[in-house]
Amino acid sequence: MNLVTVLVVALGGAIGTVARYFAGLAAAPISGTLPWGTILINIAGSFLIGLVGTLTLAHGRYPVPETARLFVMVGFCGGFTTFSSFSLQTLDLLRAGAMGRAAVNVAVSLLLCLAAVAVGHLAGAALNGGAVPIVQARIEDEA
Repeated sequence: MNLVTVLVVALGGAIGTVARYFAGLAAAPISGTLPWGTILINIAGSFLIGLVGTLTLAHGRYPVPETARLFVMVGFCGGFTTFSSFSLQTLDLLRAGAMGRAAVNVAVSLLLCLAAVAVGHLAGAALNGGAVPIVQARIEDEA
């Protein structure tokens, strides 16, 4: 790790955070009984990390420097996806006595984000010409 890597990840996080803010604003009209903006942001972020993580491996179809992978996967996706918002919104639903809606929020978020990362990986693997791992560096696995 060096200062340049830290700054690249920080820049990716800043861009991801701003993108998350605008995506949340855009989704506000459909977020009535469930926080659909958060759910959709997490699905999109899960797809992106699966796709980029697979396509940009050193032996992938579009290899990029490790710094570029960290910019997208740790920085941008870390700033864009909203697990803390999801957690708070779920707690709010529970505290309001909306146990069913809280359970739906957890189930929909978990299942669709897991499906999105799998579809992103499959799309990346197909473009690579075969299945490959998503993570190539230990830091990505821990992020």
